[in-house]
Amino acid sequence: MTGEARIDIADVSVFFPLYHASSRSLKKTVVAAASGRLGKDRQSRVVVQALRDISFTLTSGDRLGLVGVNGAGKTTLLRTLAGIYEPVSGRVRVQGNLTTMLDPNLGMNIELTGRENIQLRGLYDGLDRATLAALQADVADFAGLGDFIDLPVRTYSSGMVVRLAFAMATAIRPQILLMDEWFMVGDAEFMEKAKARLEGMVRGAEILVLSTHMVEVVRSWCTRVLWIDQGRIREDGPPDEVLAHYLGESLHHPEVAVS
Repeated sequence: MTGEARIDIADVSVFFPLYHASSRSLKKTVVAAASGRLGKDRQSRVVVQALRDISFTLTSGDRLGLVGVNGAGKTTLLRTLAGIYEPVSGRVRVQGNLTTMLDPNLGMNIELTGRENIQLRGLYDGLDRATLAALQADVADFAGLGDFIDLPVRTYSSGMVVRLAFAMATAIRPQILLMDEWFMVGDAEFMEKAKARLEGMVRGAEILVLSTHMVEVVRSWCTRVLWIDQGRIREDGPPDEVLAHYLGESLHHPEVAVS
């Protein structure tokens, strides 16, 4: 690793064009129209303004929680930080090696076996042969998939995919960790086993960006909270202060999640 981790986001906006032929786009159109997030891009296409004028900086030691109702833009922001979505305007600069826990299937080739997927992850991270062998042993042991580790991932149940994805994502300590709340999904026995490993990874990361509706997790892990509302930053500050305002909103608007 070279240098301290850092994230700089300046005036970032992300728009998604609407293609009316699909039912998914129709749903997006209705939701976006209701929230005032429809607009037009430079090609005069109708777009959903998923993120609008987002700016913040994170440095080593920062633990950022993202809160907001479903569809507010939290996951879009995480995917933009990960380089999956490209802003239509603004600048994203990420310094430091990065691990994403955004989707169990992200970066997974379902036609390959579990073991082959582990090998690919290690090769992508530039591991030498000895370290790669240790990674395979660690992930296979922690995921607890038995003989399924040598079968194609497409034969796995959803719970098995989560186990493999979690074990791979937490096997290598990154400088920057981006997390969506799928990491809390899984059978109770596995999640109890996973808790210490996950908390160790969170402590070891220089920067954490976490999106979740689990308020106690935000309070425990985060030093700063962004409240995202209709694609914009509504509030940015200490967890107790921002959460008090966010949860207070739920008294008037029950759709605000407080689980």
